[in-house]
Amino acid sequence: MDNELTTLCYIEKDGKYLMIHRTKKKNDPNKDLWLGVGGHFEQGESPEDCVLREVKEETGLTLTKYALRGVVSFSDNDWYEYMFLYSAYEYSGEMTECNEGDLVWVPKEDVLTKLPIWEGDRIFLKLMQRGEPFFSLKLRYENRVLKKAVLNGSEIPF
Repeated sequence: MDNELTTLCYIEKDGKYLMIHRTKKKNDPNKDLWLGVGGHFEQGESPEDCVLREVKEETGLTLTKYALRGVVSFSDNDWYEYMFLYSAYEYSGEMTECNEGDLVWVPKEDVLTKLPIWEGDRIFLKLMQRGEPFFSLKLRYENRVLKKAVLNGSEIPF
């Protein structure tokens, strides 16, 4: 079983998140879902290097004020991923087109209630929105259905 290393960033502005509606990438496990901005580590990158590069590649923006909010681990059958979760509050540059999907500013409450997102994403987005300090979240899926969530060592309902 391979362990994937990724970053995910929720860029915030005026009560909205910059989301990618994943519609353009072939063989995308996130096809038709809405996600923050991020991706896989390249050789030798730190989490910070990765999030800065991925945001620049996918949006054209350069983050200038951001924070690491937590570490999220995902598993589903023989797949395992460690994700470094960020919030960003300030950036520079002009937004460009994304080759993975459409970039849309979405009101935070709509992300949780109106968009198709991973069930586990609802958990960590709620934690971020309520100002939870740095956290560790373990999400176990079976065939893409969330079966277990463990926050800072304790199982939680979802």
